[in-house]
Amino acid sequence: MLWKDAAISPTAMRPWSDRPILDCLEPLVPLPSELMRLQPHPYVAAGAPYGRDGDPFRLRKAVVQRLLHAQQWIQEGDPDLQLAIFDAWRPLEVQAFMVDHAIQDEVNRRGIDRSDVNAMAAVQDLVGRFWAPPSDDPSTPPPHSTGAAVDLTLASRRTQQPLDMGGAIDALSDISEPDHYLDAPEGSQQDLWHQRRCLLRRGMAAAGFAQHPHEWWHFSFGDQLWAWRTGVDEAIYAAVSSSSLTA
Repeated sequence: MLWKDAAISPTAMRPWSDRPILDCLEPLVPLPSELMRLQPHPYVAAGAPYGRDGDPFRLRKAVVQRLLHAQQWIQEGDPDLQLAIFDAWRPLEVQAFMVDHAIQDEVNRRGIDRSDVNAMAAVQDLVGRFWAPPSDDPSTPPPHSTGAAVDLTLASRRTQQPLDMGGAIDALSDISEPDHYLDAPEGSQQDLWHQRRCLLRRGMAAAGFAQHPHEWWHFSFGDQLWAWRTGVDEAIYAAVSSSSLTA
C-alpha cells in the first residue's frame, strides 16, 4: 500500500473514475528543448522518490506533440510567450510522497496537532481536492502517473521567467480555481491574471487538452479526466510505473 494517511482512501472515486482505460501502449518520451522546463524540479528538490531513471520531464508521445501545437497556437498571438512546464510524469511512489508532503505542509502551516482528528480531517479534505489519491488500482490511476497530465504556466521568451498568473501552482486555495478572477474589474491586475489563465486554457484546448476543474495549471490528454471532460467513452493511457521504464 502506497498510502500512508489511512484517513484518506487510496481508491477515493473522482467524477472521472468510471471511465474504462484501454491503454494504447504509447511510450513516454522526454520533453523536447522547445518546451521550457521550470528547474530545479520542485518535487525532486523535495526528495520525491523518482529513482535513478525517473525523469519527471517526460510524457506520452502524443501529449508532447500536442504541447508543441498548443505553444505554436499561443505564439501566433504573442511571439514572446511560451509554455513553461512545472511537472509532468509522476510515478505512484512520487504521488504518494507528495500527497503526504502536502498534508504535512498544511499541518505545519496551520500549526495543528496530527492527533486532532477534526483538524486532520479538514486538512485531508483540502489536500484531496487538489491531489489525486495515489491509487495502485489499475482502474483508477492518478492522472500524472499515466503520462497524460501536465502542470504548466506561461512564460516570457525574452526574460525566460514565468508570468504572474495570480496564484502559485499547487496552491491549496480558491485562487487555484481556473475562473477565480472571472469577475475582476476590467483593466485591473486581477483581470490581467484572468486573461492570462484564459489564454493558457484556450491554447491548450486548441491542442485537444482538457483542464482540471479546480486547477488553472493542470491539463491532460488521454487519461480518465480528459475522457470525462470531453465525453469520450474510454481513456487511452493507464499508469506507467518506474519499473516498466527499465524493464
